[in-house]
Parts: sequence; structure tokens; C-alpha cells
Amino acid sequence: MEQGSESATPVHVPVLYAEAVQALALRPDGRYLDGTFGRGGHAQAVLERLGPEGRLLVMDKDPEAIAVARALSEADARVAVRQASFATLAEWDQAAAGLDGVLLDLGVSSPQLDEARRGFSFQQDGPLDMRMDPEAGESVADFLARADEKDIADVLWLYGEERQSRRIARAIVARRSGDPLVTTAQLADLVAATIGRREPGKHPATRTFQALRIHVNRELDDLRDGLDAALDRLRPNGRLAVISFHSLEDRIVKQFIAGHSRAPAGNRRLPQVDAFVPKLRAIGGAITATAEEVARNPRSRSAVLRVAEKLA
Repeated sequence: MEQGSESATPVHVPVLYAEAVQALALRPDGRYLDGTFGRGGHAQAVLERLGPEGRLLVMDKDPEAIAVARALSEADARVAVRQASFATLAEWDQAAAGLDGVLLDLGVSSPQLDEARRGFSFQQDGPLDMRMDPEAGESVADFLARADEKDIADVLWLYGEERQSRRIARAIVARRSGDPLVTTAQLADLVAATIGRREPGKHPATRTFQALRIHVNRELDDLRDGLDAALDRLRPNGRLAVISFHSLEDRIVKQFIAGHSRAPAGNRRLPQVDAFVPKLRAIGGAITATAEEVARNPRSRSAVLRVAEKLA
């Protein structure tokens, strides 16, 4: 989902657009779910390939994305909308009949990144929020104001793989006693002053912002739950297509597909267990953006698409 635009008005053009649509192996009468609607780039491509009997279910946490989705559903009766995390897709009655494809485009969309008021980016100053649903859960500012030093450090290490997590957490706790962190610029400046610039071309707060965003939105937990839910609702021969943007997400997706498609290594010292029955078939390997797409949109550089098909 992490796609940029050169214009002042946030525009979302999906990463790996053609590859993701092809991965779904769309049928005109199929039933598909886009679990991360964003601004509807992938959804529009799916609708263009569906016939009158086809159906598209869309989900998103973000109320602004849902407003766009509802407008689409009012114009096209084939579209159904639900504001919720894709982690809950199996609970939606619209998905109970089974799905022929599930698409998950992880991360944040351009409108979220590019609008300062959402607080996702250190590139421009805004409230330190980062919630995909601003009406649910606690903001990053609230978390940093209440969490102890160890909890903050753990989040930065687990979700950002930040090697200086303890130093940054210590600095945050020391700072908040007199001047709470409430804006993105304050946090970015604090991290930069604490650890300096270590990686050429990368802001020192990059890993910190990633980690805090993942934490307040429960992104990795939602991903694990969403993969299980997708497998449960996919029909035989249905496709699962997931686009991830960092190694933590991609590792979960890769291991999930492998765990349901390949038997685990045996151990002759252990008792024999029931024969492994695969539920998925991996479709190719990791798919990445072309050089042309990366040149057009640098944010696509880290995108990885993985595809699997449910077995009968």
C-alpha cells in the first residue's frame, strides 16, 4: 500500500498493480475480497474484470477509505463494504459463502503517509497519532506518555529491529517528564539527536516510526489472524495474494504459505504423527517491483508479493 505521488493532493496508485491483479486469477463470476481498500486502486481493477454475477467485498480500518468505498458500493451493486480489520474477515457474513480470492496490500497508503494530520510521517510535522482508525485504540503519543522504558524499547526492537532501542526509549522517558512528545517532528528530532545519522539516505527515525505504527495498529497480529481467516474462507483453487513492505511482514507471509504447503522436516527419534495434508500451493516465489516501477515510485522498492492457491 505504501505508494507515493508527486502531486500535492494525495493519490494512491497501488504498488505491483498488474502483478497483484494477475495473481488473483480472476473469474467473471467469482467472489473476491480486498482486505485493504485504501483508495480503491486494486478494487477498481478487480471490478473491471468481474461480470454481472461477480462480487467484490472490501474492508479497511480507515474511515476515510471506507467513505470512498461506500461511494463505490452505491454506484456498483456488486460491491459490499465493511469497516474493520481484515483480521475479522471470517466473521463477515458476506464472506461465509466462500471466496475465490483474497488480496492484502499491507502497510500505509499515500493519503495516510502524505497527510500531516494523520501523523504517520516524519517528513512533515503533525500530531503524533499513526492510528489507521483515528477513532479506535491509543495514539502513539498516548502510548509513549504511559509506557515504561522497557516496553518502549521492546516495541522498537521487535517491530522496528532498531539496534539503539534502549537508548531511544531512555531518551523518550527522560524527555516526557518535562515536555511530552505530541508531534511527529518532536519525536523525529529526539531520535536523530539521540542516535545520529547512521544509514546513508535513511532518516534515523525510520525504524522508530515503523515500530510504533505497527504496535498501535496491531499490524503483525492482524496479519497472522487475517491469513488464518483467509485460508478458512477461500474456496478450493481460490488465490491468496499478499503484498508486504518490510521483512517482518514478509517473513510471516512466507512462513504461513510454507507451513501449509510443505510437510515439516521429520525426526526419526520422535513418534510418527498423522500424514501431512497440504492446504495451500505456493504460486511462484517472491515477486518484486520492476526497475521501471521503482524509478517511477521509490516506495515500491521494498514491496514483495507472495501468492498461494488453496487446495481441494
